[in-house]
Amino acid sequence: MKLSVLVPLFNEEKTIAQILERLLKQKAVAEIIVVNDGSTDKSADVVKKFVKKSKKIKLFSKENAGKGSAVRHALKKVTGDYVLIQDADLEYDPEDIPILLEPVLKGRAQVIYGSRFIGAHSNLLFWHRMGNNCLNFLINILYNTTLSDMETCYKLMPTKLMKSLHLTANKFDLEPEITCKILKKGLRIYEVPINYVGRDFSEGKKITWRGGVSALRTIFALKLLP
Repeated sequence: MKLSVLVPLFNEEKTIAQILERLLKQKAVAEIIVVNDGSTDKSADVVKKFVKKSKKIKLFSKENAGKGSAVRHALKKVTGDYVLIQDADLEYDPEDIPILLEPVLKGRAQVIYGSRFIGAHSNLLFWHRMGNNCLNFLINILYNTTLSDMETCYKLMPTKLMKSLHLTANKFDLEPEITCKILKKGLRIYEVPINYVGRDFSEGKKITWRGGVSALRTIFALKLLP
């Protein structure tokens, strides 16, 4: 199995080097596609140094439009059989990738989510956790499932499947769009515990309450569509 990791990048010059170093240590990772989403800091310069060192890393740049837009752009460049989304900060640890791959390799499932809430994690911001709980509750009711972490960044699935979702989201509404479209296909999502170290706004966290409102709109809109 050839695993491609999609890394949307926006102003993460302090962390992107560590993320790439950790990804390169993972034997299962065959390809790392970084999409610089209009960063105004030196993030792209950091990645360029890694591109010279490793053929696994590919860098593409575009105007700023949001995480969803960057992931969709990266998806056009994928050559691997499976894809995994990796944020460019240090909240998600690439050392958990083997945990995500295990159910696939054993033939138990083809869509794997790394759940922050059933694994070891640092304390989250209260209102972010409440927002996550509400969105998960709504998804579980509307789509008859029992997900614990719909908003997780760590989503692993076959490349063909992700491309078949015909994603349109530009920002953080990408997460509910992926989840709702997978569930509407009748596929079950397999969750595994992952480690999570959340950061706050002073450390560069970008998602706000507006992301929650957008997620709600996406969940209801996709449920109503045939």
